[in-house]
Amino acid sequence: MGIRTEGHGPHDMNLRDIHTPVLLERCAELLAPALQRDGAVFVDATLGMGGHSEAFLERFPGIRLVGLDRDTDALRIAGERLARFGDRVTLVHTVYDGIADAVASSGYAAADGILFDLGVSSLQLDVADRGFAYSQDAPLDMRMDQSAGTTAADILATYGEGDLRRIFERYGEEKLAGRYARAIIAARAEAPIERSGRLVEILVAATPYAAQRTGHPAKRVFQALRIEVNRELSVLERAIPAALSTLPVGGRIVVLSYQSLEDRLVKRALAEASASTAPSGLPVELPEHAPKFKLLVKGAELASDEERAVNPRATPVRLRAAERVREDV
Repeated sequence: MGIRTEGHGPHDMNLRDIHTPVLLERCAELLAPALQRDGAVFVDATLGMGGHSEAFLERFPGIRLVGLDRDTDALRIAGERLARFGDRVTLVHTVYDGIADAVASSGYAAADGILFDLGVSSLQLDVADRGFAYSQDAPLDMRMDQSAGTTAADILATYGEGDLRRIFERYGEEKLAGRYARAIIAARAEAPIERSGRLVEILVAATPYAAQRTGHPAKRVFQALRIEVNRELSVLERAIPAALSTLPVGGRIVVLSYQSLEDRLVKRALAEASASTAPSGLPVELPEHAPKFKLLVKGAELASDEERAVNPRATPVRLRAAERVREDV
């Protein structure tokens, strides 16, 4: 699923040797009209290791950054990377549905430009002991904020077969959800499922040979567990309206999604914000019914073939963007 930003693990990474953030040029182009004035507030709602934020602080020397992340490792690394920008930078430890409070607590009345780069960051994927990657054996943690919450191992130990099937179907869009749920229930009766390597073995053993040729059996289950652990879709469903509420007229938002469940939520939220509220049958749209936002791109934009070749993590990205054109009444 979604991979945002770029980079290496926190212990061996070189902050100057980090891959280009996904769709950086397009994001900058879309947000530029909102960030040109001195003192404009840019909110990076998914700070990660600060790749997008660093580029924006350099490109728009008048902006102030409010960077949000629930991952304390990411905040520490981004803090080091962005330290040279001094008091232009405020970093906030929060989940991104707390965006409105984060902007207010940072001393700003509104956010002029907002960027969401959704999904799991390469910091989380590349550090084996976080348990996000099915390709590396590690404890099944998967919490983006390791200071709180339920781990993937907790879910595998406590959820019933029906609940496991539900999350695999809903969040992984997994056709073999029932088969995998039954296999997990049987396996945990023998011993707790605490490491990614063992979960992968269980899933592979439960997968018909023909299905194994269509992709790794663990991919969708790991995605589903991660979304459940971090409540990603329910958080996102709250976050986009909260973000829109912080934008003044002329303020802009750009959202990068990496799988269909995220993109559907974003599409719906932006469509509702950019739709007229006039009752059907009115001969003339009254001003109070006019849309509060306009969409800046038609549908969802994809990364170019060139960017995909250079940065494979851009392959699944879907970009959507909007601008506020009218205040709330």
